[in-house]
Amino acid sequence: MTKHLDDLTGHYRAIIDGLGEDPNREGLQDTPKRAAKAMQFLTKGYQQDLGDLVNNAVFESAMDEMIVVQDIELYSMCEHHMLPFIGKCHIAYLPQGHVLGLSKFARIVDMYARRLQIQESLTRQIAEAVESVTNAKGVAVVIEAQHMCMMMRGVQKQNSKMKTSMMLGQFRKSQATRTEFLQLVSNRA
Repeated sequence: MTKHLDDLTGHYRAIIDGLGEDPNREGLQDTPKRAAKAMQFLTKGYQQDLGDLVNNAVFESAMDEMIVVQDIELYSMCEHHMLPFIGKCHIAYLPQGHVLGLSKFARIVDMYARRLQIQESLTRQIAEAVESVTNAKGVAVVIEAQHMCMMMRGVQKQNSKMKTSMMLGQFRKSQATRTEFLQLVSNRA
């Protein structure tokens, strides 16, 4: 076990104890270590780098029309309560001589989602990352997610969904381009 994992395990043990539970009872004996490993996995985006993740999967292409990748599942953690939010990400870009390998969109979403943040920041991070690696004429990102902090605690609204968008380049400048993207992701085929 690494020192970092040992520290996290100790903190989880203290949390369980602080809740009034016995961390040494049979069902909880291994929970602090399991919880620590789970948290490391859920925040592994901090250990990832955009350049390494993309790994030169940007290819020359004459394609200059909108490319949309939609319904990319995402799982993230809200920085306010450290509770999950779960949803989908839709990404579009207008290539300018280069296209990005398809799987890299999901990897970019995962890298930023596996950090503590708010959905608004996540939306911006994904859009800026796609723009930086593709040098696209425009990038659009929409995320729709359900937040456990709103569903499990506080107001406890089970059907609430948050939608955020980030439009860069031509998607910000051109209403027609933005509208085309929004229609494409709202019309489910």
